[in-house]
Amino acid sequence: MKFSVEHIGLPARDPGSLKDWYVRQLGAVVAFDTGQVPPTFFLRLPGGVMIEIYKADSSLAETSHNKLAGWRHLALRVDSLEPARDQLTSQGVVFEKEFRPAGGGGRILFFRDSEDNLLHLVERPADSVLK
Repeated sequence: MKFSVEHIGLPARDPGSLKDWYVRQLGAVVAFDTGQVPPTFFLRLPGGVMIEIYKADSSLAETSHNKLAGWRHLALRVDSLEPARDQLTSQGVVFEKEFRPAGGGGRILFFRDSEDNLLHLVERPADSVLK
């Protein structure tokens, strides 16, 4: 059996605003819109990963803590951190810390979306075991 990631579900306090953030800041394209209230969107990020954004029933501040059990962040692979950081910074993305070493080799750089969900850019060297 072979698996590939089709999409990642992301419940949101305000699905429309969060959709707009991903379109504006990360260049996502709306692949599907239910046209319903509340809306559900499937967004395709450059590179092919899809995110499903739908209305959350509730939220907890603790979910933005990266060490809480469960799925905690979305890692977006880029060829080079500096140009990706510079482009996203020019689009209003605020990065939390400087570059950090990545498990498996390379470097990472963390940021958050408009609803405080944790993301990071990851750059892998050509000889990375995770390439």
